Amino acid sequence: MRITILDLRSASKIDDESVFNMRELGLDAPSVTFYFEGGLRSLVSFHNRHLEPVHKTVFYVEKEQDDVQVEIALQYVDDITSRISAFANNIYNSEGGMHITGFKSALTRTLNAQIKNGNGTKESETFTGDDVLEGITAVVSVKLREIQFEGQTKSKLGSVEARGAVETVFSESFGMFLEENPDEARSIVGKVSLAMKARKAAKAAKDSILRKGALDGMTLPGKLADCQTRLAEEGELFIVEGDSAGGTAKMGRDRRIQAILPLRGKILNIERARIDKMLASEQIKNLVVALGTAIGDVFNIEKLRYHKIIIATDADVDGAHIRTLLLTLFYRHFKPLIDGGFIYIAQPPLFKIKKGKEIHYAYSDEELVKLVGKDVPLETEIAEVAEEEPAAGEENPENSKLKASAKGGSASGGKVIDDAQDADMVFDMLMGTDVPARKSFIQSHAKEATLDI
Repeated sequence: MRITILDLRSASKIDDESVFNMRELGLDAPSVTFYFEGGLRSLVSFHNRHLEPVHKTVFYVEKEQDDVQVEIALQYVDDITSRISAFANNIYNSEGGMHITGFKSALTRTLNAQIKNGNGTKESETFTGDDVLEGITAVVSVKLREIQFEGQTKSKLGSVEARGAVETVFSESFGMFLEENPDEARSIVGKVSLAMKARKAAKAAKDSILRKGALDGMTLPGKLADCQTRLAEEGELFIVEGDSAGGTAKMGRDRRIQAILPLRGKILNIERARIDKMLASEQIKNLVVALGTAIGDVFNIEKLRYHKIIIATDADVDGAHIRTLLLTLFYRHFKPLIDGGFIYIAQPPLFKIKKGKEIHYAYSDEELVKLVGKDVPLETEIAEVAEEEPAAGEENPENSKLKASAKGGSASGGKVIDDAQDADMVFDMLMGTDVPARKSFIQSHAKEATLDI
C-alpha cells in the first residue's frame, strides 16, 4: 500500500486526536510528526493560507444524523476556484459522491434563503450551484457503519444515506451560522452575488462570441496542419512554438496520424481568467477548436479529435514557461484530458545510436544499455544528443522528426488523480496572484533549478 506525506497530512487534520510520526528507514534523518489540533478547520486554513478570506470565521459543524457522523468545515476566499475535499471513513474521495451532492444542494438552498430574507441582492434573483461554489474551500467528512463506494478505487462514495444526512445537518447548522453572524452572512452573500453577476456577464460575452461563430461549426484554425486519419485514437496533436517551428515540424511529421498546431508566443495565464476573456484570446480559441471538445458547460470529451495531445515546446526557459501555461489551461479547463492520460510532454532523447544504416534513439542510460549492451560493438556509433537543443525554427527536418516521435511525458491520469490536492495548490501558488508564496517556493527550491545562462 502506497502512503504519501499528503495522505498523512490530510489524515492528521481530519482526525484531531491522531498523531502520525514518519521516518524513512535506512536513512539517518529526523522523523516528521503530523498533528493538527483543529481537525477539519486546520485543513481549510491550510488550503487558504496563501489566499484572502472573505469572512474571518471558519464555519464548522459536527453532528450525527440517522447513524451517519457528519463533519463539515468551510470558508470563502477572494478567488474564483472552488476547493472541496471529500472523505468517507477517513478515505479521501477524489471524485466526491453522495455526501458532496448533499452538501452542494444544501449550500445552494441555504444561500438562496438568505436572499428571501433580504440579505444582499434582489429577491427576484437566485443563485445557481456554480455561483455558490466560486471561491469556496470546504472539507466534507462522513463516517458510516456500512459504506459503499462506486468502483474499486474508493474515489466516489455511493452510500445514498450520506446525502440526506449531510443535507439535513449542513442546512440547519449553516443557516443558524448565517443568522447568528450577520456580518459574515453579508460578506458571503456579497461574494456569491459578485460571482452571479460575473457569471451573467461572462455568459453574455461567451454567447456573443459564439454567435459570431468563433467556436460554432468547428471551423479548424488556418495554422493547424491536420492529419489525414479521422480516427481519434490514432491522431496526435503536437503543440509547437511559432510558425518556424511549425514549418519544420510539418516536414518531419507522419502526415497520416500527426497534426501540428503552432502557437504565437506565450498564451494567456488562465489561472484567474474567466471563460469570456479566455475565448477572446486567439491562441486559446484555436486550441479549443483544434481539440474539438468545446469548453466550459458544453465540454464533451467524446468529441476529442486526438487521443495524444503533445506539448512540444523548446528546451529553454521560454519553452518551459509556455509548457506551464498550457498545463495550467489543461488542468483548470480540460482536466478530463489529464485524468484520461491524453496529455503528453515531448521528451527529447539523450543518445543517438547508429549501426550501419540503422538509427535508434535512447531516452536514458538504461535504454542505451538495452539497445547496445554493456559491450558496444566496434561498428556502432553513439552520439550524445545536446542537452541544449537548437531553437525549433533552426532544426533540420531530421531533428524535427526526432521531436515528433518523442515519448509521452509523466502526465498520466492515475498520477494526477493521486496528487490532485497538491496539484491544485501548486498551480494556485505558481500561477496565481500570491507573490510572497511564489517567492518562498522559488527560494526553497533554488538549488534544484537548472540555470539557462
